[in-house]
Amino acid sequence: MEIIYDKIFLEHDTGMHPENKKRIECLGELTETKTESGEKFLEIIHKKEYIEHVKESCVKKEHLDPDTITSAGSYKAAIHAVGATVLASQTNNFAVVRPPGHHAHPGKSSGFCIFNNIAIATQKLVNEGKKVLIFDFDGHLGDGTMNIFYDTDKVLYWSLHQFPAFPFRGNVNEIGEGRGRGYTVNNPLPPRSGDDIFMEAIERFMPAAEQFKPDVVGVSAGFDAHQLDLLLDLRVSATAYYKIGEILRKRFKNVFATLEGGYNIEMLPKCLFNFMNGINDKKIYYNEQATDSRIIAIDEFQARMSAVEKNLSEYWKI
Repeated sequence: MEIIYDKIFLEHDTGMHPENKKRIECLGELTETKTESGEKFLEIIHKKEYIEHVKESCVKKEHLDPDTITSAGSYKAAIHAVGATVLASQTNNFAVVRPPGHHAHPGKSSGFCIFNNIAIATQKLVNEGKKVLIFDFDGHLGDGTMNIFYDTDKVLYWSLHQFPAFPFRGNVNEIGEGRGRGYTVNNPLPPRSGDDIFMEAIERFMPAAEQFKPDVVGVSAGFDAHQLDLLLDLRVSATAYYKIGEILRKRFKNVFATLEGGYNIEMLPKCLFNFMNGINDKKIYYNEQATDSRIIAIDEFQARMSAVEKNLSEYWKI
């Protein structure tokens, strides 16, 4: 897995907003890839009128919603983020992009996200006859992605996220509907959850992912579950992301990723390069002591995961 990066992502100028260009600049000198515009793919997921609204808002430098702001370069950055993610899905690489995407819905922005990069790349693969597992380990639920694929059995959406926290969805009983019932796997983690809980959730529900037998795994790679992140109250270490990379490498053949959250610019490179080295079978980049969860979190976690297992027992052997 290699990084796909284009300096055009820096043109999404958000000023002092938590999701700002320092999130990429902190990664150091990245090799540039000449990415193509993904504009032609937008309508795979997004409504035409919404796309036009985004264009106009970027020209006017207006907020799309209270959390999602734009600049003159935001539309260009956003469509290239889509293009880079589609390219990553074709080459098993990691699209290090801005703006992120997993909160974006077909007809609205949300949570710093304009277009849903992972959903567009995934639906394109589905249209080509592929089954796709989306593994979202960002510390927030990707509610846009979940909603988009909530009623299909061609995509298994699996999310680990703090609950309660924005967007206040992704509880134990949200498992999909219609043909998609059983194909949404939510692991809502209590605040103060550490490595022990995070990694147990992955091992506990990995059987469902493997039984799904995906042709491709798309990773919504957000690093805001780290213990020093600014926006959440989880306690995951940088070392855990190395282990996640290892797990994916050992279990799946075709894996791509796109960047979602992660707002501590000191820790983001350590987490991201740990994940990359884990999936590439290289030495860990930054070894950080593993974290333990608070006792109250452990008790709540066990109760929640037992409920998830019960709700999914009709569909998967967990």
